[in-house]
Amino acid sequence: MTNIQSFNQNKPKGRFFGYIRVSTPKQGEGVSLITQREEIARFAAKRRLLVTGWFEEKETAAKRGRPVFGQVLQKLRNDQADGLIVHKVDRSARNLKDWADLGELIDSGIPIYFAGEAIDMNTRSGRLAADIQAVVAADYIRNLREEAKRGIRKRLEQGFYPNRAPVGYLDRGAGKPKEIDPHRAPLVRLAFEWYATGQYPLRRLAEYLFYLGLRNRDGGRVTIGGLSVILRNPFYIGYMHLRTKDRLFQGMHDPIISKELFFRTQERLKSRVWPRMIKHRFKYSRKFKCASCGRSLVGSEHKGHIYYRCHTTTCPTTCLREEMLDEALQHTSSAQPVGVVSGRTVTFLSDN
Repeated sequence: MTNIQSFNQNKPKGRFFGYIRVSTPKQGEGVSLITQREEIARFAAKRRLLVTGWFEEKETAAKRGRPVFGQVLQKLRNDQADGLIVHKVDRSARNLKDWADLGELIDSGIPIYFAGEAIDMNTRSGRLAADIQAVVAADYIRNLREEAKRGIRKRLEQGFYPNRAPVGYLDRGAGKPKEIDPHRAPLVRLAFEWYATGQYPLRRLAEYLFYLGLRNRDGGRVTIGGLSVILRNPFYIGYMHLRTKDRLFQGMHDPIISKELFFRTQERLKSRVWPRMIKHRFKYSRKFKCASCGRSLVGSEHKGHIYYRCHTTTCPTTCLREEMLDEALQHTSSAQPVGVVSGRTVTFLSDN
């Protein structure tokens, strides 16, 4: 009987998940996750709770949408475990919506423990203490956001860009202006110059710039959307703008392009009207062939004159002006002349 009682006393009381979290991947490289896990393990061993699954997340609890946390809640709703152990209240939720989701699980009979805090969630006073901590944690995050916004605005007013350097510039550390990238800046300037001419749609311009060597900040291809962002960014004329701010700030960095070029580009972006390619229909198209390779001569216009030539580089046929062909045609009576050109000699083929 004594052995049976001893066995029942040592038997684990249910299956529990262990959830540990840090706010950023960088924090995860330290000892925080290890410390949380060890304390949860000691807590479970002391109360004879069996941890059947560990869930680790490197994401802030200030916003909803943490994938691992959501997975834990869903598994608990599906009875895949009997309860949950978290290190502290602020490790589980720093927004009141996630905290309300935990409260619903507790109300449905699923036990939630906090290993680092002496809180009994089965009592009214314990729930009240935890609710107060959750509200304080949410307010702490709100305060951090306000401080961060003030810090960003202060840096902008000082002329320093708080984010990563745009394509064409280099980061030189906090409190220092962005520096012009000697390799990418000329290509960014070329992008503005070519686009402002109205001859290059975004897709074709992106392809040309890629072949010339323009890459994004991560070394990849600059997409059409990325190129559009570049062409709309006033940073390249010395100003800074964030989507969360309603004004432009004068930057300490050197501009890459002139204001005049930037505003011409903006007008082109607004119009997005591209001239159609002009297709020339030359008088002797497909009428003459190269005597060497048999391919039709191609017409082109240069300095007000029309020339016909073979585009096979190894052929000796030289280009002929349209006036020379007009003169040669005066000696044939064919209404639909077809000829062969060798060097500067034109031979007309017989209709027969």
